[in-house]
Amino acid sequence: MMPNPGDRISKTKSTEADKAGYAPTRRTLCAGIAATLALPFLNKRARASSLDQLVLYGPPAGPSITMAYAVGKGLLRDVAEKVEFKVWRTPDEMRAGLSSGSMQAVVMPTTAAANLHTRGLGLKLANVMTNGLLYIVSRDDRITAFSDLEGQSVTVPFPNDTPELVFDAALAHHGMSGKVKVERAGTPIEAVQMLLAGRIDTALLPEPAVSAAIFKAKTGGQALHRVIDMQQEWGAVTATAPVMPQAGLALAHSFLDDHPEQAKALLQGLAQAAVEVNADPAAAASQAASALELPWPVIEASIPYSNLVAIAAREARGSIEALLKAVAQSHPEMVGGRMPDASLYL
Repeated sequence: MMPNPGDRISKTKSTEADKAGYAPTRRTLCAGIAATLALPFLNKRARASSLDQLVLYGPPAGPSITMAYAVGKGLLRDVAEKVEFKVWRTPDEMRAGLSSGSMQAVVMPTTAAANLHTRGLGLKLANVMTNGLLYIVSRDDRITAFSDLEGQSVTVPFPNDTPELVFDAALAHHGMSGKVKVERAGTPIEAVQMLLAGRIDTALLPEPAVSAAIFKAKTGGQALHRVIDMQQEWGAVTATAPVMPQAGLALAHSFLDDHPEQAKALLQGLAQAAVEVNADPAAAASQAASALELPWPVIEASIPYSNLVAIAAREARGSIEALLKAVAQSHPEMVGGRMPDASLYL
């Protein structure tokens, strides 16, 4: 699963035709629902107590579109009397919420879920909600391959977290470690602001920040281009399909123990939401725009590039472990110092 130093690729800019080769199909998403229906909740003695309210948390990124849509469309009525969605803004905020117990159901990077699980924080990774949504955006449309970044400066958000670790792995795969100046931004929004202000030329961003940057640049008379699809690069790094199980829903052990039926209903609702979001991006955008505080055209434009899915974590274990192993090769502390065992996966 680890990169072959002899492999090199040359990728053109992402196109809809490129996406069609690995975008989630309706059959794949429906299979995800079927897998969710069969989820084995591990605590056989758990009590199914009533649940008046549940707050779901997610990052300002693609998977939160699915979650916000599910809430807005009433697909989670069987989960609680009142279900809300809130955005967490930084990984530190997310980790603090989990540690304090104030967050019970949180979309997070799969690397973070592995780290927290291995370190003993009581949670399980319930599903994968995106197969990758990272892209390099630049003012320079002459960048068409990863090798074109040599000698360039690239700004990466969330220092020492998934985007930077994935970028580092791609640099190493291409023999370009030390040949690209990696700058850091605290969040994707900060990186977008730097691009629009002309302070930087190239950045690694997740969706929907990519679509937001391109949209806002266009309205301001500027031009930004989606130049490199990091999912394709990840396929080269791992010598597998261009699938990066970047984020998923983690559930606290306490939630699983106390509310097993509601947890099952939550995952079923999210699986159905993923089907509907991919089938009708415009309708999904109308539900999610307010929650993510982005214009609906930005949300709509981002969905085809967000690879949104809702696949049971145990079904995606192989691709998740490929990601974790690649990260652990250079940053073992990011997955908790060792590879997580099967108990991570719900």
